[in-house]
Amino acid sequence: MSTEIESSAEAAAVISTGAADWRTGRGVSRAVLLLVRGRTLIFLLLLVIVFGLVSSDYLTQSNLILMTKHVSVNAILAIGVTFVILTGGIDLSVGSIAGLASMISGGLLYDGFRWFGGGRIFFSVAVVVVIGILVGGAVGGVNGVLITRFRVAPFIATLGMLYVARGFAELRSNGGTFPDLSGSRARGNTGFHILGVDSWLGVPVAVWIMIVVAAAAIVVTTRTPFGRQVFAVGGNERAALLAGIHVNRIKIAVYVISGACAALAGLLLTSELGAAYPDTATTYELNAIAAAVLGGTALSGGRGTVTGTVMGAFVIGFLSDGLVLVGVSTFWQNVVKGAVIVLAVITEQGQQRLQARLHARAATGDAVTGTQRKDAT
Repeated sequence: MSTEIESSAEAAAVISTGAADWRTGRGVSRAVLLLVRGRTLIFLLLLVIVFGLVSSDYLTQSNLILMTKHVSVNAILAIGVTFVILTGGIDLSVGSIAGLASMISGGLLYDGFRWFGGGRIFFSVAVVVVIGILVGGAVGGVNGVLITRFRVAPFIATLGMLYVARGFAELRSNGGTFPDLSGSRARGNTGFHILGVDSWLGVPVAVWIMIVVAAAAIVVTTRTPFGRQVFAVGGNERAALLAGIHVNRIKIAVYVISGACAALAGLLLTSELGAAYPDTATTYELNAIAAAVLGGTALSGGRGTVTGTVMGAFVIGFLSDGLVLVGVSTFWQNVVKGAVIVLAVITEQGQQRLQARLHARAATGDAVTGTQRKDAT
């Protein structure tokens, strides 16, 4: 009798020790995973602390407001790109779409809409902004149709559109600029400066627009059937199709959203500059994609958050402005930003492997514990 009791006690001790070791290992892995998931916020805080210590001007109210204003344009671009990447696609044309929308809207404000008979019509600023956003959405829709109907790879389709949209932007003014977009009261087209220059409650209007766009995107991705379908298409397109999701419609829709966000970003830039340039937002697509990746959006699709993308945009913006403030060469700025992007991709892949390892360890641990309990009895 005493021998059986001792054997049972030993078995229980073995099970307890094994379970404790397994829980400890899993606890450490979960802690590491939590840190990896919060890497963007941690890196942003480190940036603020380091640059705040290096430069006394970095954390001043005026500089923080200015940096946030700079971030707003890239954040809006990146939010649109995030929708595309969540479906497993890519959009390289957003910078050129921003430039095209800038030239279309700038031309309407500066020169009006010319009739074939020689007459001109001038629209209000609100109408011009809507037209610019519709142009961006339409170009994004063309991207979506090329990808879904003609089976062109997203990289190739949007790369081609990058050149096409930029070419049309240059054709709009034969390579020139529309230098004065202040409008006139007689034409009823004043007030364009409100978007990129004015402030409300001490905060630039561009920042408020970024907040509104981000909030809307968060609601769409987390609270609507469309948002769930976007994640489903990116996670497993075949399974989404079998589940009855209109995959092609979702893909076209996300490219329309990306184009509209790009156009809005281009209008903010144009309003801030007070003039429309064909080269507006050149190479901005790279910063937008980088912000999404830094924020944890997987390039393979199906995983990511708008909140993470916005934080990624803040990291890029605060890093760039901080390097300028401390006098780092432009060439080294590109090196640093490139290294940060590569590091973000490596970290994201490490997160995937760690999550897979945790799932495998959990399954193995449960199986081992069950076997030990069975042997002990």
